[in-house]
This record gives sequence, C-alpha cells and structure tokens, in this order.
Amino acid sequence: MNNRIHRINEEIQKELSSLLRTVKDPRVQGGMVTVTHVDTTTDLRYCRVFVSVLDKAREKDVVKGLKSAAGYLRRELGAAVQLRYTPELQFTADDSIEYGAHILEMLRDPNVVKPANPANADIVLEDGNG
Repeated sequence: MNNRIHRINEEIQKELSSLLRTVKDPRVQGGMVTVTHVDTTTDLRYCRVFVSVLDKAREKDVVKGLKSAAGYLRRELGAAVQLRYTPELQFTADDSIEYGAHILEMLRDPNVVKPANPANADIVLEDGNG
C-alpha cells in the first residue's frame, strides 16, 4: 500500500472515531464502538471501515445504525478531511480483537498447548503464572 493511502486511512480513522460520538442513532449511542481499521481504495471512491463493538450481542444493530448514518458521517468527514472525493463508507464488524483474545486464551491453556520440551513441563515461572 502506498504511503499516501496509508496517511489518508489514518486520518479517516481518526476523524471517524471522533465523529461516532455525534451520531444520534440509538443503536450506535448505547455501545462502546471503536474504529479498528480503515481500508480506502486507491481511487478514494470507497472506504471500508472496520468497527469493534464491546457488547457483541449488539454488534449487528450497531453496524446497521452506522450504515444508516453513513451519509451524515460521509458529509462530516468531507468537511473535516480535505480530499477531492470523500469516499463512500462501508461499515463491517471487526472480530480481530475477539479472535486475538481467543488465541491468547488457547495459548494459556496447558491442555491445548503442550510445552515444546516435555522436560520443562514442571518448571514454575517466577511470576507464578505458569
């Protein structure tokens, strides 16, 4: 990915993160919503926005609320970011944080991950976590 698109992605992510607090839709207001990643096409026509929702049970509702507020968010983004085109926003739920937590949990489970050297299985680490 070229440097210009990378900078634009960072700027859009920063602006959208602050704009989410201004959305009046009750589906979006209630939950902790985080913009985790932004992926803009090189022609700046489309921007996929990955969001993570703290309450996973409300995730679908929050994404629906964001999709209905996309026009408002695009207009506000256009005023904040100086680009020739303001990309069309496409919201997607991001489960990478949850996936990472799941992997960490599996790595900590001795029934899932065995020690590389069975002779080290009885070693107790100084911090007491293993």
